[in-house]
Amino acid sequence: MTAGGVGSGLAQIPGSDMPILMALQTAMIIAIATEYDSTITKANAKSILLTLPAGYGGRALSQFLIGWIPLYGNAINASTAMAITETIGFAANAHFAKDYNEQQPASNP
Repeated sequence: MTAGGVGSGLAQIPGSDMPILMALQTAMIIAIATEYDSTITKANAKSILLTLPAGYGGRALSQFLIGWIPLYGNAINASTAMAITETIGFAANAHFAKDYNEQQPASNP
């Protein structure tokens, strides 16, 4: 929701929401890692974000092409910001869940 608000509120200035969204997504990755008792630094969380350039490239293109259109651009930017943030969250959750499950001792039946 927060990512959507940022994307919508800053729609008319292409790229202006990227630093805020990256900060939110970095915090989200760190919070997910913490839930799985994993230690991660801000630098490592940012490197995870940088592995998703296609999503950011597509978002930047859509923001540049139609993001400046009042109301319509706001809705498009909000939905793409939310979708990309959600995808990053699901990917981070899957990554840390896999690591967590691999570290757990095997149960003996």
